[in-house]
Amino acid sequence: MTRSQVYRELPALTDAGLLRLGKQGPRSSQQYAITAAGKRAFKSWLNTEPGPDNVRSPLILRLVYSGSLTPKQRASLVESARGQYAVKMDEAKNAAKTAGDPYEKAAADFTVAYNRAIIKLLDAIPD
Repeated sequence: MTRSQVYRELPALTDAGLLRLGKQGPRSSQQYAITAAGKRAFKSWLNTEPGPDNVRSPLILRLVYSGSLTPKQRASLVESARGQYAVKMDEAKNAAKTAGDPYEKAAADFTVAYNRAIIKLLDAIPD
C-alpha cells in the first residue's frame, strides 16, 4: 500500500467519524487524529479474519510474458525493475534497522525478503 492510497481514504474516514481533522502541518499538509469510534473500528478490524492474500504484481505478470518481448525490450524491463527494487531494498533494510517494535520489525524483515525475492526473480530472467 502506498502513501497516496492511504491519503485518498482519509476524507472518507473523516466523513464516517473515524478520524477528525487535526492541526495544519507544514507546507499545507493536513494532520488527522483517530476518534474513539475510529479506535473501536480499528480494533474490530484487527480481530477479523484477513481472508486470502491476493498478490497483484504488474511486474511479475509482465515477466511471465516477457518471452514475447525482444531481447532489448526484456533487458530494459528487467534493468528498470532492478533499479526500482534496489531502492526499495535499501528502504526496507533501513526500516528493519529502525523498527520501533517487534511487529514492525517482522513486517520490515518480510519486506526485505520480498524485495530480495523479486531481485532473485529478475536475475533468473534469461537475456
